[in-house]
Amino acid sequence: MSRTTPPRTVDVAVVFPQLAPLARTATRLHPRPGSPAPHESSVGGPFLWPADEPWPYCQEVHEWHDGRVDDWPAGWHEGPNAMLPLLQLYVRDVPLLRPPGQADLLQVLWCPCEHPPEHKPPTALFWRSSTDVTDILATPPKTFAVEYDEYVPEPCVLAPEQVAEYPNLLELTDELRHQLGDWSRWQAAGSGVDSSYAPYPEAFYTSELSVAPGWKVGGWPPWGLTDPVARFCTVCDSRMAPLLTISSNEWDSSNHGWIPYEDRALAEIPKAGVTNSPRVQVSQGNHLQLYVCPTSPDHPHTDLIQ
Repeated sequence: MSRTTPPRTVDVAVVFPQLAPLARTATRLHPRPGSPAPHESSVGGPFLWPADEPWPYCQEVHEWHDGRVDDWPAGWHEGPNAMLPLLQLYVRDVPLLRPPGQADLLQVLWCPCEHPPEHKPPTALFWRSSTDVTDILATPPKTFAVEYDEYVPEPCVLAPEQVAEYPNLLELTDELRHQLGDWSRWQAAGSGVDSSYAPYPEAFYTSELSVAPGWKVGGWPPWGLTDPVARFCTVCDSRMAPLLTISSNEWDSSNHGWIPYEDRALAEIPKAGVTNSPRVQVSQGNHLQLYVCPTSPDHPHTDLIQ
């Protein structure tokens, strides 16, 4: 499986040279329904997890009901919750990853419950060397407490693709934002500019030229719920770097230019589901951003809803 994002209709770094040094590479993951194996990169697929390694649990307070037995309630329970496999990425598929030591595999798990104070699903990251795993855990512990089904991803295979990104409008200087709002500058760029954006040219940059939508590694964060907020490591105070964006949609009505060529026919079919194959909805349609310390992978990561 492969996915190909169409080239941008305008080379924004040529029209606005100040943007050129701000370009970043991101890897769009393009999750699509499938039956991934433990030795493949996936969303919601089986993990290459060592049979002799303890499975991670969310230690927050959980309550769940374990069903009915002989038409009688089996009862309520309280305690830690087994985390769910969310994403595993092999470096061979996403070279943008910078693993520690000999590791070649990143595994991300989360608890399918929104916990206070920020009401988001807690996440756990694990780096490992796939060659060290000789005996794979066949059946992970059952996750009993599921607050929202939208936090239980459908199994998906991936089609990683590198693209160039530029910062969210909120991360630019006032001067550059003013230039992006000057329609005459866009008109001079040629025929690739969508004239429907004439009343609000900054939206053309935001929707079609800056931050790629969907699940991705690296790149620029998709701000919008809040203004940009720098994240700093709680151990060494280094400014943290974006690792992963977990998205509720790969595109919507505002950014059709990012739809891969291979999905354009399906994208025209209402309710085809291709815009959100994992069926994940983060905080009712937002994104969950994961950040890591560039100094040491052993330092705790952090996350942020946007």
